[in-house]
Amino acid sequence: MPQHPLLTPDGAPAGPSPAGPRPAVPGRSAPRPRPGSRPRGAADGDRHRHPLDNPARAALLGPHAHFAERRGDVLRYPADVSPFAALPDRPDEETWRDLAALFGPGTVLSATGDPSTVPGHWEIVMHGPGVQLVDDGLRAEPDEEAVRLGPADVPEMLALVAHARPGPFLPRTIEFGGYLGIRRGGELVAMAGERLRPPGWTEISAVCTAESHRGQGLATRLVRAVAAGIRERGDTPFLHTSAANSTAIRLYESLGFRLRRKVTFLGLRVPGGEQGA
Repeated sequence: MPQHPLLTPDGAPAGPSPAGPRPAVPGRSAPRPRPGSRPRGAADGDRHRHPLDNPARAALLGPHAHFAERRGDVLRYPADVSPFAALPDRPDEETWRDLAALFGPGTVLSATGDPSTVPGHWEIVMHGPGVQLVDDGLRAEPDEEAVRLGPADVPEMLALVAHARPGPFLPRTIEFGGYLGIRRGGELVAMAGERLRPPGWTEISAVCTAESHRGQGLATRLVRAVAAGIRERGDTPFLHTSAANSTAIRLYESLGFRLRRKVTFLGLRVPGGEQGA
């Protein structure tokens, strides 16, 4: 089964990738709810956890609350901003019903978590191991050649992403802010920007370079420049990439990032609707 183009994690190799066998959960087709309770929300367990343990949720309950669309304990970004869903740490049957209602039948969404907790009637269209890396001595500095990108640059950004495939980038993703680019001969050849903003942290995302300009250190320069803007407002940079992308991981570690945790990227299709959605 091919990997959904909007669900490719940042830094993942381009091209199709199978979803792989779905983990079996003997004797269970859906997660069992905890008796008499719902997943804990912002007023309970969420506030006691590290923001990077569930960064999309921490962002949508915090600095990105203005983006948040919510049903029950499930949150999401607007469909043209990001495909990410934010579930509580212990989803139950009501969580999955709320998630389905929030996204709609046949919609493909992105999340992180344990695939074995996904109910049997949901389709897992992609799952793969990833890593979360955090700033641990990154040399952050502005770049004289980097220019700030805005809404007028979105068509060029979408074209660059279509070829480089750094991860999800949609017409309103630019609203996350902090996007910088490098142009050569008037053409946008490299870019990087910001995505999730859990309290005190900002994710560096959409790091990509046109194939014709790779090997010139443009991605390194842009990561440092985006990080400089993040640090300037008092946040700490972090990022995600595919665990299979050893080249990207080596680069980020050489720049001063360190591994914080492993994650599993999930692409899920809401039951019902058209399978081609």
